[in-house]
Amino acid sequence: MRHNSGQTFSGRLPPMLPAIVVLNITVRDDGELEEVKVQRSRDEDASQVALASMRRSGPLPRPVHLLAGSSRKLTFSETFLFNDQYRFQLRSLAGPQ
Repeated sequence: MRHNSGQTFSGRLPPMLPAIVVLNITVRDDGELEEVKVQRSRDEDASQVALASMRRSGPLPRPVHLLAGSSRKLTFSETFLFNDQYRFQLRSLAGPQ
């Protein structure tokens, strides 16, 4: 969110979200992004905003305590919730609605 303040919005989500994008994100143990791909989306413009936001966000915090066994990377999903101006909130950080 810190690296994408121009593309985000705060406050209550609209009752009908114009776009929802789910990204699969793989982060190496040093915090560098290894892979980011769209898992689910019906809006190509929103997908491009979400992908670009991840490219601007690296490196991420090192996931040292989240790695399983000898794994050197972590894969997780993040959901981007868009308003009608193509600004987003991250589902993991959005408040209750």
